[in-house]
Amino acid sequence: MPVTEKNILTRLYIVAGFLFLFAIAVLVKLVSIQMVEGEKYRKLAMDRTEKMFTIAPKRGNLYSDDGSLLATSVSRYTIRFDAETVGKRDFEDNVKPLSDALAKLLGNSSSHYQQLLRKAKVNKNRYALIARNLDYSDYVAVKQFPLFNKGPYKGGLIIEQKIVREHPLGKIAERSVGYERVDEDGYYTRVGLEGAFGQYLRGVEGKRLKQKIAKGQWKPIGWDNIVEPKDGYDVVSTIDINIQDIAHHALLGQLEKYNAEHGCVIVMETKTGEVKAISNLGRTSEGKYYERLNYAIGESHEPGSTFKLMSMVVALEDKVIDTNTVIDTEKGTYKVYNRTVRDSKHGGYGKITAAKAFEVSSNTAFAKIINNNYKDNPEKFVNRLMNMNLHRELGLPVNGEGTPVIRYPGDKGWSGVSLAWMSHGYEVSLTPLQTLTFYNAIANDGEMLKPRLIKAVKEWDKTILKFEKEVINPSICSKETARKVQQLLKDVVEKKHGTGHGLYSPNFSMAGKTGTTQKNYVSKDPEVMKYISTFAGYFPADDPKYSCIVVIHEPDKSVGYYGADVSGPVFKSVAQKIYASSPLVDEVDVNDVETKNLEENYQRYFAASNKKYNQVPNVEGMSGMDAVSILENLGIQVEVKGNGKVKKQSIAKGTDLKKVNKIVLVLS
Repeated sequence: MPVTEKNILTRLYIVAGFLFLFAIAVLVKLVSIQMVEGEKYRKLAMDRTEKMFTIAPKRGNLYSDDGSLLATSVSRYTIRFDAETVGKRDFEDNVKPLSDALAKLLGNSSSHYQQLLRKAKVNKNRYALIARNLDYSDYVAVKQFPLFNKGPYKGGLIIEQKIVREHPLGKIAERSVGYERVDEDGYYTRVGLEGAFGQYLRGVEGKRLKQKIAKGQWKPIGWDNIVEPKDGYDVVSTIDINIQDIAHHALLGQLEKYNAEHGCVIVMETKTGEVKAISNLGRTSEGKYYERLNYAIGESHEPGSTFKLMSMVVALEDKVIDTNTVIDTEKGTYKVYNRTVRDSKHGGYGKITAAKAFEVSSNTAFAKIINNNYKDNPEKFVNRLMNMNLHRELGLPVNGEGTPVIRYPGDKGWSGVSLAWMSHGYEVSLTPLQTLTFYNAIANDGEMLKPRLIKAVKEWDKTILKFEKEVINPSICSKETARKVQQLLKDVVEKKHGTGHGLYSPNFSMAGKTGTTQKNYVSKDPEVMKYISTFAGYFPADDPKYSCIVVIHEPDKSVGYYGADVSGPVFKSVAQKIYASSPLVDEVDVNDVETKNLEENYQRYFAASNKKYNQVPNVEGMSGMDAVSILENLGIQVEVKGNGKVKKQSIAKGTDLKKVNKIVLVLS
């Protein structure tokens, strides 16, 4: 068809129509972007150039009961340089004096910093690293340096702040102090006191605006935060750092002596339930020990003969026996169905009273007492244990409490031999702290208290929350029964036939029960069988101030494994040192010490507090706490560097005290 003017006009109209429609579509889209989706795209643009970052608040301090720091937050600063914002003349005028100042503060040469700054200027680097991990005083100094004192825009100074957690006691009580961490998905890991009381310590996050500059780097905008972070509250724990140090080193020495797998010590104040020390040490593959896990709270295991106290209380409360009831231990064996209970003494103890059975820790006697009196009604025995709260967790604020096991007739695992084996601490399971809570109740005339780890929450000098003692059970048994078993626990140590008599001193009062538990006892291979050594009790015996438990797992059998030999000396060492450093000191003959090395040094030099010595003692190799106590009692000012044992003392032993005002101790 021939092309005519009419055809051409028609085509032009069609094209013009399409262009008009396209223009309308573009206009509609622009209006939509601006009016409907504008906020979305503005936010996207802002996110690509400017972004709001959260600022971690300063976590509150964690204190011991005397105000000493267990954990604290400190600020650390990173210094960077934005070379683009600095004018050429300002840069040239200040680069040399700035480099000189940085060299004097940070240690590198002035030429090093001149080269670094000039390279950043040439490369137009907006985020050049100058220094990391500066403390607050260094950060303040850097802000006053030439060029940097002009601020973030004219001076190119970029300050990045982070909060780090420090533990002044170092590795001592590390697991008990614990931590609180959060991953990228917001999942918290909470351990120890830090985790338990994070709600108070944590604080409120702040906000800081940053600008994207290059390669995923973000530069803070201006000096100030958009929202200032709010510091967390301070928490005052019940931990006594002196008792904690004593417990730590006493346990460590015994673990090393017996090459044991792991162990723990807990010291609790009898009348309040305050935990004054909690030490947990586990062995590495290299044979070193550190706070690996919280065994004291988290590890539930068969308590062995320390459970005989619970069995004795049940039997006395139900009046199925009295302490003078005679039991025939026969030849040291007692067969129940197809299993035989054996005494540690070959040939047994013959006919003995229930009191003596407790003191010598006869398995056969207790198996007979409980099995013969409760086999027709086993529920009665278990109900009494449950009435004493032994089947319940303590409900601690610290995560990971081990679950107690007290089986009921009909439960999985219950059998015809259960009563006999439960009587002396098998087929039941408790954590060390759960066992100690029961012993503390006996020391407290039957009142069972919840172990307490925190005293108060504070904001500066203002108390926000105060925590008082909490009663779990006002009376786990009658006062009559409590008095009877108190005497038995005392006799375990004082009477010559008692399993704890090796720890006895006429000048040192304590009461307790030994426990030696077999692990893997179903195996007949002696090489497979391991042991748990325990001593639980309290001191002084007649007016208890503290209760304590020591549990040591898998000591070297060739060295020893009985509770009296392995755990008992730790208990005695802890008790003696607490006596020596407290108002109870008059009740203790500090020269009456049977353990060796550090224990002997400590007690010998503690006598110096009574002015028996006029020369500087040798404290090298002793724990820092012990050394400080000794030297300060001599009237010497002490400066301590580091944590742990004394590696070096600045004043030699034998120096006349009259010539010494101050001594510096370097700890390992």
